[in-house]
Amino acid sequence: MRATRGAARAYIPAVAAGALLCVLPALRSGAGTPWVTVALLTGLYLVCELPGRCPFFGSSVPIRAGSFFPLLLAAALLLPPAAAALVAVPGSLVGRVEQPPAIARRVWRAAQLAVTVWAASSVHGLLGGPATLGGIGTGPDRIPDLPCAILPACAAALAFSLVLTALDGSILVAAERLPLRRAWSGLLPRSLGPHLVHGLAGLMMAVLWRGPYGPLSALIVLLPMYISCWVFAQYHREHAAHRATIRALVQAVDIKDTYTRGHSERVGRASVLIARELGMDQDRLEVVRFAGILHDVGKLGVPTRVLRKDGPLTPEERQVIELHPEYGHEIVRGIGFLGEARAAILHHHERLDGSGYPYGLSGREIPEFARVVAVADAFDAMTSTRSYRRGRPVPAALEELKRCAGTQFDPQMVRALVRGLERHGWSAVTTAVTADEAGVPRPRGEDAGAFPGRPSDRPGPPGGLDRVPSPQPSADGLGAVSGPQSPADRRR
Repeated sequence: MRATRGAARAYIPAVAAGALLCVLPALRSGAGTPWVTVALLTGLYLVCELPGRCPFFGSSVPIRAGSFFPLLLAAALLLPPAAAALVAVPGSLVGRVEQPPAIARRVWRAAQLAVTVWAASSVHGLLGGPATLGGIGTGPDRIPDLPCAILPACAAALAFSLVLTALDGSILVAAERLPLRRAWSGLLPRSLGPHLVHGLAGLMMAVLWRGPYGPLSALIVLLPMYISCWVFAQYHREHAAHRATIRALVQAVDIKDTYTRGHSERVGRASVLIARELGMDQDRLEVVRFAGILHDVGKLGVPTRVLRKDGPLTPEERQVIELHPEYGHEIVRGIGFLGEARAAILHHHERLDGSGYPYGLSGREIPEFARVVAVADAFDAMTSTRSYRRGRPVPAALEELKRCAGTQFDPQMVRALVRGLERHGWSAVTTAVTADEAGVPRPRGEDAGAFPGRPSDRPGPPGGLDRVPSPQPSADGLGAVSGPQSPADRRR
């Protein structure tokens, strides 16, 4: 406890004392505690928690101390409150702890779950839940009154969720000194659904336990529940690794090209907006978001002096920058979960008329995700406010996209973006980096403070990286967006 912060050193013993008060009635002589059921459930809970401590399993066991909630909820439905609270204590005390201080964390988790299970069992008892599990009929033909048992079980799961999240938030306030609103923000909405599902699984186990075949039949439910928890945790662990990979790559790009910091995340958001309107399923939505976020990862292969050059690019420098889609494709080639996003990273600068790069693809030869990201990329380039210029209004940016639809952009993607913006709107985020921070001289003259929302602001020849210059300004954000631009825009 010595390593535990200030208020938590007092708060944890206080909750532990409350947990002791919850379990004491079960320990008194004459309390009528069903010790056989308590021992069986406690032993099962220990069996579920111990693999996390076993070196043979290592970190492959994702169940943390005190997290196998269906079994705890089954105990809350089967036992009186004091006896149910006892079930949570041994497993929580021996379960795996990933961060120090281990003793304080184990004591806290045991006390927290004892109080939580006590509350759930109390609510179940107040609503007559034990009577519904007592069964209809007599003798071996007795069966639980299942329809009537559902409401008390769900109420018990709700109480379980409320008390658990209240205690989770309070320890954050005590140990981490978080503000009250921030400590509890989002805890209940995230946990309520899973806890209700756990409650129904616990009810299934309790029904079998009280049924004609006894506790042995309840074990049939236990293994599938444990496996499902393991699979679910593995799924989230994998997704956390995916997000960490994406985050590391995006941070590397932002450091390399600080003028466009935040641009990648917004392109990912706009890409999802378009993809939803196209009716893509959830799995593809995630991949198209990855494509938008990582579309410029190839900038890592472009020399910084070229990215940040103040002034026109030489033909050789233009050729170097036009290689960034291929650099990006090479960087992500071995990341299997990106799927279609890899093709989008390679082809997001292709144009519908075949004048884009790197391979001059045209029409439907361009992968669908690349056509989505191209529109999202151009839209954010036009609407983002940077330190050297204000962003264009959304309507003006959409008009520019419509003008270039059919030659540079896929009209279907442009229409999808328009529909998505009509439904959800758009918040253009100011890029939080100045020219001084980026190490690039500030734009001077008409480049400084120009507002490129009016036709009169358009320069004559378009700048940018289009392989085949167009007689009109294009909207791909590579310096071809209407209006004065900084060198950073010409390299986007």
